[in-house]
Amino acid sequence: MDWDKDVRTDTLSTTRALATEAVHAGRDDLARQGLHAPPIDLSTTYPSYDSRGEAARIDSFAATGAEPDGPPVYGRLGNPTVARFETALARLEGTEAAVAFASGMAALSAVLLVRGSMGLRHVVAVRPLYGCSDHLLTAGLLGSEVTWTDPAGVADALRPDTGLVLVESPANPTLAEVDLRAVAHACGSVPLLVDNTFATPVLQRPAGHGARLVLHSATKYLGGHGDVLAGVVACDEEFAGRLRQIRFATGGVLHPLAGYLLLRGLSTLPVRVRAASANAAELARRLAADPRVARVHYPRIGGAMVSFEVHGDPHEVIGGVRLVTPAVSLGSVDTLIQHPASISHRIVDADDRRDAGVSDRLLRLSVGLEDVDDLWADLNEALGERTGAPEDGRTSGAADRPEAPARN
Repeated sequence: MDWDKDVRTDTLSTTRALATEAVHAGRDDLARQGLHAPPIDLSTTYPSYDSRGEAARIDSFAATGAEPDGPPVYGRLGNPTVARFETALARLEGTEAAVAFASGMAALSAVLLVRGSMGLRHVVAVRPLYGCSDHLLTAGLLGSEVTWTDPAGVADALRPDTGLVLVESPANPTLAEVDLRAVAHACGSVPLLVDNTFATPVLQRPAGHGARLVLHSATKYLGGHGDVLAGVVACDEEFAGRLRQIRFATGGVLHPLAGYLLLRGLSTLPVRVRAASANAAELARRLAADPRVARVHYPRIGGAMVSFEVHGDPHEVIGGVRLVTPAVSLGSVDTLIQHPASISHRIVDADDRRDAGVSDRLLRLSVGLEDVDDLWADLNEALGERTGAPEDGRTSGAADRPEAPARN
């Protein structure tokens, strides 16, 4: 991606570069209030001396899910600090609205409940997905029924009761990419939900390619420091209203402190993603040239995630790192590594997991902001001795040229 080229964000009021929106969206009113840092509103309830007016506002919310006019009512209905984050994320994704939840899984659950409440319980989904998303659909825990297909089969998989098409691009953990515009066209009138957690709006904005819903595990890059758990759906205002109603009814609300940390995280999102992506691209290049590595997965869109398959025991690599942290999750300022078949995708049936390209030798690396030479020194040590591999550095399924890692 050309990092020097501004990505523009179109809104009803202005057009500003993505880097500018990341810093200012959700904070536009602060100077007028004599503030510089956004306030944190920790109130769970709010005083009101107009009980008739309060009743009317609650009735209006019950009918449409629109955010109530005037002062806040109750913490489960909405929070001013969280609303700032929602406004900012919507601006970055180029949508009318965004609705935040206590986790990414709470956000996905709310989407499924919205469609299910309309009698549209069938979901068409493309593997691989995040393991818990896969499990939620496969197990039918919310009454949904799923048809798994490849991107080319989406149109044929649609039924009269299909309420949603779900893809993740780049996908967790293989980093496979989907032509979002083509899939959106195949969906017809069925909403397309794109999990944009790995790419973030810095690398792609699915709404501009026809997606109606954009999902983030905000725990990852949006927060960016491994200290907040959250999810968010960016969408049009009509769908946002239904999501708010589900959030109010189920209680999957985001804590105000988490909303504050997320808003703060967005301000550095473009800088963090670009720096971590540069590190990831270099590590992908070095891994692709290494005879101990069988294959490297790195998306054409770029990004800070790298997956690679080793000839040896992946568990020994996990146990051998010292600078890199062996841990679940991703998107933090420090580098994390994990074995998807044992952790993030363990809950997926083994055959389904392998069919989706998640092999038992696959490792997933979330690249952070450390010096790339330090990261490589740690990985090089963890990969072990260079024995029993082709002398010319070529490996099965790896890149033909070290400069161009194998891409999905």
